[in-house]
Amino acid sequence: MADQQQPQLEITTSRMFQSWLNELQLSIALTTYQAGKLFWLGTQDNGRLSVFERTLERVMGLAVNKDDLYVSTLYQLWRFRNVLGRGEQYNGFDRVFMPRESRVTGDIDIHDIAVDKDDRLLFVSTLFNCIATTDRDHNFKPVWKPEWISQIVPEDRCHLNGMALRDGQLRYVTSVSRSDVSDAWRDKRENSGVVVDTDSNEVICEGLSMPHSPRWHNGQLYVLNSGTGYFGRIDLQRGQFEPITFVPGYARGLAMHGKWAVIGLSDRRENKTFQGLVLEAELEKREANSRCGLQIVDLESGAAPHWLRMQGVVRELYDVAIIPGAKRPMGVGFKNDEVRRMVSHPGF
Repeated sequence: MADQQQPQLEITTSRMFQSWLNELQLSIALTTYQAGKLFWLGTQDNGRLSVFERTLERVMGLAVNKDDLYVSTLYQLWRFRNVLGRGEQYNGFDRVFMPRESRVTGDIDIHDIAVDKDDRLLFVSTLFNCIATTDRDHNFKPVWKPEWISQIVPEDRCHLNGMALRDGQLRYVTSVSRSDVSDAWRDKRENSGVVVDTDSNEVICEGLSMPHSPRWHNGQLYVLNSGTGYFGRIDLQRGQFEPITFVPGYARGLAMHGKWAVIGLSDRRENKTFQGLVLEAELEKREANSRCGLQIVDLESGAAPHWLRMQGVVRELYDVAIIPGAKRPMGVGFKNDEVRRMVSHPGF
């Protein structure tokens, strides 16, 4: 019997996607836990798309903080550091992210990651239903939990998944439900999602469907109402979700830059967790299939003139991040000579 070939990765983009990256002088990092890949997207000198990848087991949460890039994996948190100065290059790359630190968190299902104004690393432990930080003596240290969660135990009860900073401090989170029983959130996917203000512990918006990726940007709170397929903002006065545009896939991962939103999409057909949602009917109404990739949305018009599509081995994305000022980034892995040879020090 002949061996079945593994599907290859195929990437296609809108006609002006690379020009858009060049115009804004940025690149994009994204993660897929389904394929275990961390990708860096940029542009080559000839204007073509640059795609660089590294393999990390169950890589999910992603955060860029100046020259640092943080990612969560199956049981670790990694910090990668860009080792090139401005104007320097290495084999045509203008950012080289070198692994610098690893924290062993255990398998606590880390989703969103952020760095606050005090340089404290924060992350969502979905398994333990809390926001946490690192600890030198323990796998993690809880810093906030929803009021409805009675215990910090390894039971994904409400699927707490997203986190947003405001003025450099933790302020908003998203949760699929307010359940306090293990795995109960799966029965509440259609309209039990909430956004919570962590300062007051109040639910400031409810009735959402599997919300993800809250982000505070230019004085407004944006969120992905993933189960419906809509990206929008929260009216904080009325406590309502205001749709901006529909995106053709299960949306997770949101990065903002100026008037642009970069949204990660997953093909909902590959995961039963995504099925049976309003998203299905919305796609059918538009005679569209779900897709995996990126959708670039203009916050002023709601249009999505730029996109990137991934087919083959990659079917789901989790997080996306923007690397401002970077044209063509790469990352150093653990199984080649680069990690042994690329050594730096601050001087004597």
